[in-house]
Amino acid sequence: MKKSATLVNTQSDALFVLIKSLSKSEKRQFKLYVGRLDGNTDAKFFSLFKFLEKLKSYDEREIIKSGIVTKLQLSNLKAHLYRQLLISLRLNPSHQNIRVQIREQLDFATVLYQKGLYKQSLKLLDKAKSMAIENEEKNIAYEIVEFEKVIETQYITRSISTRADELSEQAKELSQQNVITSKLSNLSLQLYSILLKTGSARNDNEFHKINTYFNDRLPKFELSTLHFREKLWLYKAYVWRSFLTQDFLMCYKYSHKWVQLFRENPKMISLHPVFYLKGKNYLLESLFFLKYYSKFKQELVLFEDEINNENIPLNSNTELLIFQYYNANKLHLHFLEGTFREGEYLVHEIEQKIDDYRSRLDSHHIVVLYYKIACLYFGMGENRLCINYLNKIIDSKNLKAAEDLQCFARVLNLIAHYECGMDYHLERQFRETYKFLLKMENLQAVQKEFIVSIKALGDVYPNEVKREFKKIHARLQKFEDHPYEKRAFLYLDILSWLESKIENTTIGEIIRKKAQVFIR
Repeated sequence: MKKSATLVNTQSDALFVLIKSLSKSEKRQFKLYVGRLDGNTDAKFFSLFKFLEKLKSYDEREIIKSGIVTKLQLSNLKAHLYRQLLISLRLNPSHQNIRVQIREQLDFATVLYQKGLYKQSLKLLDKAKSMAIENEEKNIAYEIVEFEKVIETQYITRSISTRADELSEQAKELSQQNVITSKLSNLSLQLYSILLKTGSARNDNEFHKINTYFNDRLPKFELSTLHFREKLWLYKAYVWRSFLTQDFLMCYKYSHKWVQLFRENPKMISLHPVFYLKGKNYLLESLFFLKYYSKFKQELVLFEDEINNENIPLNSNTELLIFQYYNANKLHLHFLEGTFREGEYLVHEIEQKIDDYRSRLDSHHIVVLYYKIACLYFGMGENRLCINYLNKIIDSKNLKAAEDLQCFARVLNLIAHYECGMDYHLERQFRETYKFLLKMENLQAVQKEFIVSIKALGDVYPNEVKREFKKIHARLQKFEDHPYEKRAFLYLDILSWLESKIENTTIGEIIRKKAQVFIR
């Protein structure tokens, strides 16, 4: 137990993770930054950096053994190195985003103010304020206006009366906009938190609670008065509400508005690439759930073009998100088309990237990809490989944010074991799956019906199996459009599997037949 805890700590050491996230150019910049003053290249913090840079995994015993630092000094030296790395990264041109530039101007203005150079300070503040308003950085803009008011009380000009009115009006307008943004961002964050903790609404009571929660906290506003930032948080809040209530048409509507907002303000893609990428992903996800194949493929092709043409700024954060979203949706495309075998090439690429990004990828995102790979292998009929990936999910610990995934991984595990003819494992699998679903309070009617039905197949004579599959299909089909039970079919296409057993064909063939109906 002790060994396991140590492993977690070593892998999550903040300094080590930061060093491993540095690009070659960022490491080169740090070495130049350190060498700017005589003596720094021999400093202990730089020696520690070079040592950690070479380590494959963080190990304090190895650091102490190196003689660079004593155990008592290590904590302070790590903190100093961490701060120096952040200063170096801040100076790196690739991290000089608009917010950093505005903050820099504000810092310069503060220095000038403290020297009593009020006129020069006000000139810089006016420039910084214009940049902030133009780029929707209204919190900083409000902070600047408040600072301007402080200086104006000390720097007397003949236009003080009109200047006072102008600043007061500006402060009032920015304050009102910031209040609306704050309320919308709070609502968006709270809804997202509910989605992660409890998942979608499972009954009328939860459905009404979500809608009441949303309506009670949605601030009053005139849409025509909202700017980019306020609209972005508004659309986000509607997307989370739509996911919570499983209204995927509304989810598509607002995720499309989210993405369209960026397309109408292309400069904002450079300023907020993470928000843009998330909007793209939710747009694709809602189209996948709606089975809107033609639109899904169109948006995925657009996404590929943006990646290939480098229209989305690349940094450590966006690189990670592009990997997750692009590969997840490439798999979704093969699921919609029923071309499972053609998508197998993605498995090696995903595994390779997971290894590359493991120190920065959280376990939730890793198991999401593992589940999709398991579904790919299940669709191919490669059930043992499917089980291997499902075991990676089932054996994972502390996945509270992925409870739904854990539940459906166990249900798919039952089917894969049945398909493999591994009857000697089935009884234990049924017992453990049922127990887990009850423990998670996540046992839906469709899951219960399915588990009981699959278990009963063991007592059916071979010549009656197809008839039994038809009965199971008829019992489950009534849940397909149920407002709360349908989420089971989003994680696992049970009906297509049953149809493949009835028609004695592959799941891919069944899905390809259905796809012809959905292509518009």
